[in-house]
Amino acid sequence: MALDNRLGIENSAELAREEERLSKKKAAELFECGRIDKLEAGKFSALQAIHRELFEDIYDFAGEIRTVNLAKGNFRFAPLMYLDAALANIDKMPQSTFDEIIEKYVEMNIAHPFREGNGRSMRIWLDLMLKKEIGQVVDWSKVDKEDYLLAMERSPVRDIEIKHVLRVALTDEVNSREVYMKGIDHSYYYEGYTTFKTEEL
Repeated sequence: MALDNRLGIENSAELAREEERLSKKKAAELFECGRIDKLEAGKFSALQAIHRELFEDIYDFAGEIRTVNLAKGNFRFAPLMYLDAALANIDKMPQSTFDEIIEKYVEMNIAHPFREGNGRSMRIWLDLMLKKEIGQVVDWSKVDKEDYLLAMERSPVRDIEIKHVLRVALTDEVNSREVYMKGIDHSYYYEGYTTFKTEEL
């Protein structure tokens, strides 16, 4: 079953295709109009604004903190009862070096604040931090998708892998639209989310 959406689509594969098309269009607009550079890098408010921009034509919950608990495989993202506190703590994390920025990115992934679209929004958010703090961004065309997904899965326990995967793909081309757009490529999406009720925790 497809998530409830503003497009009235009930088929999940069809929704995924339309979601990709529309979110890429909105991401391009966010970049081209310069709004992305006006956001406060590293803050949850910036991630919310990015998520809202990408998904407001698709989901009512665009930019809204999720109201369900989420899991992927055996890993459960931050429970709802701790989510607000987790986001407040992430806001306070340092972000002056590459390592600090990736550690912040990993923590935001564990928080997983939205019902859908976390990965795409967070990669734009990550690049915004990297651009403003160290003058580089990730060239996602140089990131092996399988290595990235496996490293992200293991990052809550061991973040050295994701740091390596992303460090070797850094580029100075911070104003390249092509480099920016690679971050929301469909093939980097996480699949297989399940939801569970609070009482199941």
